[in-house]
Amino acid sequence: MTGVRNWLLDGVPRETPGPHLPDGDDQRQHPWWMVMCLTGVDYFSTLGYQPGIAFLAAGVVSPVATLLLVALTLFGALPIYRRVAGESPYGQGSIAMLEKLLPRWGGKLFVLMLLGFVATDFVITITLSAADATAHALENPYAPAALHGERVTVTLVLIAALGAVFLAGFSEAIKIAVALVATYLLLNLVVVVVAVQRVLTHTDLVVHWRHLLSAAHPEPLAVAGVALLVFPKLALGLSGFETGVAVMPLIRAPGGIAGRVRATRRLLTVAALIMSVFLIASSFATTVLIPARAFEPGGEANGRALAYLAHQYLGGAFGTVYDVATIAILWFAGASAMAGLLNIVPRYLPRYGMAPEWTRAPRPLVLVFVAVAFLITVWFHADVDAQGGAYATGVLVLILSAAVAVTISAWRRSGRAATLAFAAVTLVFAYTTVDNVIERPDGVRIASMFIIAIILFSLVSRATRSTELRVTDITFDPVAERFLAETEVVRIIANEPDARDRAEYEEKDREQRDYHHLPDTEPLIFLEVTVPDASEFASELTVTGEERHGYRILRTESATVANAIAAVLLEVRDTTGKRPHVYFNWAEGNPVAAMLRYLVLGEGDIPPLTHEILRRRVPDPRERPQVHVA
Repeated sequence: MTGVRNWLLDGVPRETPGPHLPDGDDQRQHPWWMVMCLTGVDYFSTLGYQPGIAFLAAGVVSPVATLLLVALTLFGALPIYRRVAGESPYGQGSIAMLEKLLPRWGGKLFVLMLLGFVATDFVITITLSAADATAHALENPYAPAALHGERVTVTLVLIAALGAVFLAGFSEAIKIAVALVATYLLLNLVVVVVAVQRVLTHTDLVVHWRHLLSAAHPEPLAVAGVALLVFPKLALGLSGFETGVAVMPLIRAPGGIAGRVRATRRLLTVAALIMSVFLIASSFATTVLIPARAFEPGGEANGRALAYLAHQYLGGAFGTVYDVATIAILWFAGASAMAGLLNIVPRYLPRYGMAPEWTRAPRPLVLVFVAVAFLITVWFHADVDAQGGAYATGVLVLILSAAVAVTISAWRRSGRAATLAFAAVTLVFAYTTVDNVIERPDGVRIASMFIIAIILFSLVSRATRSTELRVTDITFDPVAERFLAETEVVRIIANEPDARDRAEYEEKDREQRDYHHLPDTEPLIFLEVTVPDASEFASELTVTGEERHGYRILRTESATVANAIAAVLLEVRDTTGKRPHVYFNWAEGNPVAAMLRYLVLGEGDIPPLTHEILRRRVPDPRERPQVHVA
């Protein structure tokens, strides 16, 4: 069992709760083009169905609408995420940028809501892609008859296989992604080149398309208007940007953080350019070459326009190879989402105390995400269409949040021109998101379920972890060190600072000596902990010493009072070899209210909490700092 536990928890940082980057681990970092393939299994796999979606949405206007999508990709989404990469180089994405805008609990709850949309986007990517791969596989004439009607079972097997790859490690996942993306793009290149050649050699087809376009929309402005109206339905072609930033820590590049940012920007740019070329060419070729009725539900080109052309112009053998490659990349499209989740979740929830510490390790999280994907798949019966709304909502909300974050950043740093440009892009994405939500409100409902689940789980976890030490480092200044060195028996009075005048310290000193029967000759040290932000979970303590009104005082700031006092006591014991004593008064009031104050404000019934934290940390009472309460 020990070996299994060590394998599961491989990669968990044992000390610091902050972002854990595998900078020195060559097995977990790779060149940017390999990581691009990991994000590309999701991004590039949309080529399988994007031309069909575009035609169903826009009809003969599809190529124009696709041009609009490409323009927004290259001049909107790409500049936004290039800037996001520069401002969140550890892969946190736009969440990290927006987190800074709202302080304290408001910021934490805002991040949890965004994480709900992240979960919606990434988890639905895993389940929808696996379900789509299943649909392609079962529709193939060579599929075994025994599998017909087993859509859910086959999808669960594909998700389990994806999880197994990530349990083996990131390197294995990236190697598979490179092979799949290279094969898939090469096959698509062949299909697109053959299709475009067909169009160029049969100009009558282009003339026919132009007649249809003129008949349906005589005015160019009408064509542009239709393209703008249907654009939200095409927005899934933007799905790769958030994961492109999320996997930044997997990139190996010279030059440290700056090198990683440059490599990520290169990744985003190259992926966007490749996708743009394929989208324009495939949309035009499929619109001109494929009959409109073939795009309809049940038609031969429905959801598989390029596969239709592969069979039509390159033969059954090549078409079957193309089908297999499509199934494979759709199955593995969830890999980029899994990688994104494994990077983003450990950077927020454990740091907030809203997830167990083991969630910093990749393998236990893989099991959790696979289990959630199983539940989603069974809930939706592996239906691709039923999950489409949630997928689009997650993608668009994340892109919109990135646009808002970058616009605010430009307003603060870059001047008016950049601010106006990003603001215009933000308005476009806002329109796209609202239009999608109105048309497919089920996406918001599903995202709300994720948000509620994350918030509830986070609050429960925060409560259960409340008695952890929650201090990552502690430092005493020279004055504080002198106080401790000159005191033979360290006796500390826990004091909640108020006026900090002579009367306050004299009253507290007299009160504690009377309650605990301490002689007037016994030296006492006051310890004062203030809470600047109770929403933080862990703190680094700097303890300063000062003499005030003839009393020796240690001061520090922390997210919680009880945890800070316990940490100071343990540090005194460990650095001086003296077993310290701390003195409290019992707090008055309802204990339930006191516990709530502790969880929300970092204060409350401090004496029993301090004792419980020490008891959990030091089981042997003979070695534990002594807590006195009267």
